[in-house]
Amino acid sequence: MTCLNRRDLGLLVLRTGTGAVLMAHGAQKLFGCFGGGGLEGTALAMEHMGFRPGKQSAVAAGLGEMGGGALLALGLATPAAGAAAAGAMAGAVSVHAPAGFFAQGGGFEYPAFLGFTAAAIGLAGAGRYSLDHATDHVIDQPWTVALAFLGSAVAAAAVVGRRARDRTEPDEKPAE
Repeated sequence: MTCLNRRDLGLLVLRTGTGAVLMAHGAQKLFGCFGGGGLEGTALAMEHMGFRPGKQSAVAAGLGEMGGGALLALGLATPAAGAAAAGAMAGAVSVHAPAGFFAQGGGFEYPAFLGFTAAAIGLAGAGRYSLDHATDHVIDQPWTVALAFLGSAVAAAAVVGRRARDRTEPDEKPAE
């Protein structure tokens, strides 16, 4: 008789809960579920927030949340899933940062928490009760951890940096 491993059971609960929340947010963006704007509404919102082009930004954010969340919940390709979700949350943090830390004032507390949680799961691994474990960690390798987080960090820095530059540059005036 095998006893359940508490650490792996805890990772399962953390993965599925975090993954479900991320999937719901992604579904709002991509499909308009749960009162979300869908792809078109999210694209307009992304443009308004300074992410250009809006539609590609909406797709990237929605896939980072929904895809990353689904993979986290399943415990499949966990480093890539955690990195993708953390990268998507970096964009959300950049939007909420001017309002301060606490979510009650519109701050970045909630997306930062989701991002740090996703990153921690991606770094720690999914545990025994996961598809990564069932597939003998074919995708969950040390090199995938480094590659996934490096790629996500570079992409997030580029997107957030471009948004910041676009928001601080004065609008071009029409030629007279």
